[in-house]
Amino acid sequence: MCGRYTLTVDFQVVFERFGFQTAGDFTYTPRYNIAPSQPVLAIISDGRVRRGGYLRWGLVPPWAKDPSIGNRMINARIETAATKPAFREAIRHRRCLIPADGFYEWKSTAGGKIPMRCTLRSREVFAFAGLWETWKGAEGKILHTCTILTTAAAPSLASIHDRMPVIVPRELEQPWLDPGLKDPEAFLQRLRRPSGEDFEAYEVSRLVNSAGVDDPRCIEPAAAKGRNGVPSSAGTPHGEESPPKETPMPEGGTGR
Repeated sequence: MCGRYTLTVDFQVVFERFGFQTAGDFTYTPRYNIAPSQPVLAIISDGRVRRGGYLRWGLVPPWAKDPSIGNRMINARIETAATKPAFREAIRHRRCLIPADGFYEWKSTAGGKIPMRCTLRSREVFAFAGLWETWKGAEGKILHTCTILTTAAAPSLASIHDRMPVIVPRELEQPWLDPGLKDPEAFLQRLRRPSGEDFEAYEVSRLVNSAGVDDPRCIEPAAAKGRNGVPSSAGTPHGEESPPKETPMPEGGTGR
């Protein structure tokens, strides 16, 4: 699964890597502990132009009566997403890239669960395969939300967790965004295989267990300062989340 991740690099790095347009009120801040229900940077395309903006993490299907369903839709299994009512329209019409430079998984040990940060050995930025939707409430409220696809873990990470987010190979990023890809089943077969990218993982502080902690301490190796001094209020990996702020979806989405 994927329940927390990072995007710690400067905006220029992300912009040069993915090449996208932004709205005039777009702002960017490096993030060290991105959590569900928070706004996340996503990239969509209308077939001509890539646009970057923010989506709330936790997909709310258009037919949902209660947007709280998004709390259970932070991930979608790539093996079944095309047949699930919550995801099957989005996987055909509304795919996105979600930039990241690392993600957290919790490794089970005799002493409890240990948070691990997983990155490429090169520490380069990469993209999760995402799906997005727009939900309109009865009172006119509009939410633009997303989910992250998951697959079997790469061999280098399998000892930590049996699942991981789908990493879109660089050469497949544009096809993934292409709105002309109406039947992605064959394409999904290429993404279902565990990523061949060279990953590594290292233990980090239990501070990442709290969604309210989002600073460079989250990505420091645990050995650098030891595990002492972590506040008991750090909670669990999926404890209470910080309330998200409303942020706009980039104009000119893929649509149908």
